[in-house]
Amino acid sequence: MTGARDTMELREETIRAQYDAALALLTGFDHAPRLAKAMAEVKTERSPGIGTRPMFRSTTPGLVTRSTARPGGVRLLERVEGLGDGLVSPVQASALHGLRRGLAIALAMAETFAAQSGLAELKKANLEGRLPEGKRSEFTELLAAEALMTLYTFANATAFLIAPSMGSTTVEIGAVEEILTDNAPLALQGALWELDQDIAVLASDEPRLIAVIGAFCEALMQRVALRAEAAPRLQAFTGGAWRVEADALSIAGFKPARAAKGGALTMQFKKPSEVVGNHIAKYQSLRLAKMLMAYDFERKLNPFAELGGFIFTFMGDGKPGTGKTTLIQMMAGLLNDYCKAAGYPFRYQNFSIDQIDSYQGKSGQNAKAFIDNVLDPGVIAFGTIDDIDQVAGKRGDRQSSAGQQEVTAVFMGAFAGANTVVRGNCTFGMFSNYPENVDDALRQRAGARFLVDGPQSREDYIDILSLLLGKNHAIPVGNHDLFAAQEIKRAVTASFEGYSKPHEDGLLKVWDKVQGDLGSLDTLAKLGSYLKAIQQADERFTGRAIKNITDAVKVRAMDFELPDEWMENPDLFLFKPYDEKLVMIKGLTTPITVEMVIQEINRYADSEFRYADKSDEVAIEGMARDFKRQEEAKRRYLEGKA
Repeated sequence: MTGARDTMELREETIRAQYDAALALLTGFDHAPRLAKAMAEVKTERSPGIGTRPMFRSTTPGLVTRSTARPGGVRLLERVEGLGDGLVSPVQASALHGLRRGLAIALAMAETFAAQSGLAELKKANLEGRLPEGKRSEFTELLAAEALMTLYTFANATAFLIAPSMGSTTVEIGAVEEILTDNAPLALQGALWELDQDIAVLASDEPRLIAVIGAFCEALMQRVALRAEAAPRLQAFTGGAWRVEADALSIAGFKPARAAKGGALTMQFKKPSEVVGNHIAKYQSLRLAKMLMAYDFERKLNPFAELGGFIFTFMGDGKPGTGKTTLIQMMAGLLNDYCKAAGYPFRYQNFSIDQIDSYQGKSGQNAKAFIDNVLDPGVIAFGTIDDIDQVAGKRGDRQSSAGQQEVTAVFMGAFAGANTVVRGNCTFGMFSNYPENVDDALRQRAGARFLVDGPQSREDYIDILSLLLGKNHAIPVGNHDLFAAQEIKRAVTASFEGYSKPHEDGLLKVWDKVQGDLGSLDTLAKLGSYLKAIQQADERFTGRAIKNITDAVKVRAMDFELPDEWMENPDLFLFKPYDEKLVMIKGLTTPITVEMVIQEINRYADSEFRYADKSDEVAIEGMARDFKRQEEAKRRYLEGKA
């Protein structure tokens, strides 16, 4: 990360001095496109009956290849205000303020760049007609460099400033084409002309207005950054870092500044002490939250992901009311607090049934936008899919809508597809009361299983009763050590040891047979034989299941919790270089044991047998009810006929 001593302040008075120029660009200018083609008609005052195209083709050599597009008026201010009902709305005002502020910051950075690179002196010499012939090449290159950094800073700042207004609406705008590098003012005019075109064609309402501006800024940053890779004279911009204190905006070359979309996260957070029962799920959530914080923003990688102990996707299943929502609130609250302490951007997003759309392809687009927002390497992110059995449809299930099938395809490709890259900055949690209704292949893409079984013991029920009653009573606790059963280390150890043998009847039969034939499972060969026996009992137990088990074992090998001090004081760990963090984590790892492997095999296989048995039982019960209804209907019919 860039240290504070390396960061220069972009002064507020320097930015505000550019407000008039920025407002003039928004108010109106004329621009004839050179590289892009107009999509929207621009109204021009013409006499009736006069055509809008030139009647003759130029015969002057060279002119035939020039653009014949006429300059059109670009009036972004009018364009944005025209989307309303005559009165500027808060969303329109937010968009215009973000654009003006982004333009002002870009122009202020251009001024700073010109002063630091020597371009200011060359501009003055050129204006006075005394620019040496030998300096013309350098002058041209510096003007192009200034244009690129101005375009990028405008897009970067604007995207950052409008991020709190961004919703779930997404817009595809394609590549930005009108990128001109003659000089900074012309470059901004070309970009604003194309943005005006996109707004005219794609922004049919206010949510789409913000989405269009955001998508345009992202596309512009990508295109300019590619151009900048081969452009000279950019050292004055790429070698420094600036900060705009009023906006908490950091500018560091061609790297996007990220702000969490949707503003401050509003959620009723839960503390770990407020989660009763669910010992293994709570423990894994606590550790996963701290794992995410080890992500290195410079390297774009997490040491846990490199070492193989990172949980990228997990499935939380349990009966209604066992605490899945509470678990989400706890983990999101932990990440929110950790990120605030470290100054990292945090993004939480949930994908729910209301994002399934009746229009063909729209549900898939919504799912892709959700995935992209969570995968964003510039933030720490937590994405949840609540009631995934309703959101994602089973393939081949006639009761699933086309939108649900689209969502299933997107999630399968994102969670374990050919192009999936696990950086370690985000995790996806899938939650369901009925996991047996989730597509088998999608469910197997959940690398870890969190059994959310709620309070189990007598002590758990006493603890949850005391917690939910609150303090407005004088009822004595009685013979009970309040919350002692929730002590995480002791509870988790007992929970893991409980999986030294399987729980589900179907898997227990396999376990007893293999142990009877081979004895104690203490070698890789015996463990492999146990896995093969499980596969023979359930053909869905494939190689992906083995990978999920080994990943869970690697997580157990890192069966340590990063110290709370490392989260509270970022300098102790979070702000250290990536290689140093990697060494610190390696020093805490423990060797893999046979007990770990057996417990994780049983935990994972138990969940698959539980899903399969429950799915079959539900289907059998449904058929039995149908047969009973048919028999009763037949009896009543015959009685009525008699």
